[in-house]
Amino acid sequence: MSGDWQHGLFGCYDNCGLCIISYLVPCYTFGKNSEAVGEVCWKCAVTYIIPIVNCIAAITIRGRIREHRGIPGSTFNDLLVICFCPLCALVQEAQEVQVPGARAIARE
Repeated sequence: MSGDWQHGLFGCYDNCGLCIISYLVPCYTFGKNSEAVGEVCWKCAVTYIIPIVNCIAAITIRGRIREHRGIPGSTFNDLLVICFCPLCALVQEAQEVQVPGARAIARE
């Protein structure tokens, strides 16, 4: 699979339930995204609440999702998106790994 994100950065309202969960408990959504790329869910969820470490973890997970889905971008762009619109980025990533019919990234 290659191309672009299935949902735009501000397409977080395409899935209102996911948007609400991500707003209230972002570490849960981040843990599930991490699990989709083969990381340990609880470990990543905990690191999401530690300043600076959460930024590094978020950039890493977003980069892995882009890499496995063939989505163009760069680490610098990921950094900008995560710094200026973290919840939108989180929901966008969650929507990408939950695409119906898509293979699990961790198994590729």
